[in-house]
Amino acid sequence: MIKFDKPKNLNGAELLAELAVGGVVANHKTSPFIDGNGNFWLDIDEADKAKAITIVAAHNGAMVAPDTAAARQAILKRLGITEEEARLLLGGN
Repeated sequence: MIKFDKPKNLNGAELLAELAVGGVVANHKTSPFIDGNGNFWLDIDEADKAKAITIVAAHNGAMVAPDTAAARQAILKRLGITEEEARLLLGGN
C-alpha cells in the first residue's frame, strides 16, 4: 500500500480505470482505501508509484457511469489478445 494525496473529487471506480489505462495495476479489492485518519492509499507496486502520482494528481472524479471501454482495451492490450479472443477464453458468445 502506498499513500497518496487524496483527490478533491474522488471516484474510486473512475480512478482505477484511469490507473489501468496508464499502465498501473491496482488491487481492486483493497484500493482505493481511506484510513481512519483520512489518509488515501492505493495497493500498487512500488515501481508504479511515479506513474500513479501523476494519474492521481490529474484525477477529477465525476459521478457518472464509468466508461469501461478504455480500461477494457488497455487490459486486453496488456494481455496481447483481442476482445473476440477474450470472449472465447471466457466461454462467452
